[in-house]
Amino acid sequence: MLCKEGRVSLYCFLITACCVLLPSIPQIYYGIVPNVWGAILWGPVLYYALINIIIRFVLRNTDYQVAIRASFLGFTEAVSVLVICFAPTQWQQFGVYGCFMSFFHYSEFLVIAWANPRTLSLDSFMLNHSVHYGLAATASWLEFILELYFLPEFKRFGHIWLLGVVMCTCGELIRKVAIITAGRSFTHLVQDEKHADHKLITSGIYAYSRHPSYVGWFYWSIGTQVIMMNPLCIIIYTLVSWMFFYDRIRIEEYSLLQFFKSDYVRYQKRVSTGLPFITGYQIE
Repeated sequence: MLCKEGRVSLYCFLITACCVLLPSIPQIYYGIVPNVWGAILWGPVLYYALINIIIRFVLRNTDYQVAIRASFLGFTEAVSVLVICFAPTQWQQFGVYGCFMSFFHYSEFLVIAWANPRTLSLDSFMLNHSVHYGLAATASWLEFILELYFLPEFKRFGHIWLLGVVMCTCGELIRKVAIITAGRSFTHLVQDEKHADHKLITSGIYAYSRHPSYVGWFYWSIGTQVIMMNPLCIIIYTLVSWMFFYDRIRIEEYSLLQFFKSDYVRYQKRVSTGLPFITGYQIE
């Protein structure tokens, strides 16, 4: 069962998405709003502003902080759908990208609220993951816009971008299955102290990869750039993500070896990390 914060987030995400989409689609489809790309977003923005005013008066403290973030992600999800349906063809891939980004960040919070509410916090939305994460996202947007302006025909070349949809979908599923399977043993932060309910999970998806949540995130992040057909960011995201997980897995496995000792050593020998050319922390 979802905890209180999880229910608040779910209501706000769905209500915002529905309240933006339901009136906007017929208004745009039947030409009630100006048939100028950009102008059609005024309606959704006004609906979103109204929803946020209501949230501000109804909720307080932590519930308000959760609701405002979930509402924002519901809004971006809805706008991304509108972009896919009504934007010029060359922008539709950006709408697909927006759908995956919005859903990823919201589902991170929702799944933690379901699987391990003890560790749930506003950081579980992963919206403020790091400065580098924000810079990487900004760089991908800039590359998309610049290439769209100078090389518009390249963006939909051979529908290769659909490979990114497959990568993001599979990566999302792998990561969320991993979080749910780990349950109370999963946290977004590397732990340096073993909790009483921290167990070594080796069944389910963990029988095929020691770090399936990282595997899912790795391919999801690259898939977002394949969707936008950003050749420079595909290379950069691949290298930066690989280096990040290389260091992260070594640090995490050092702690896991302290927690579970020989049990984890045997697990290491039996199951790979799941990421290419990353073996993790090995005891000499």
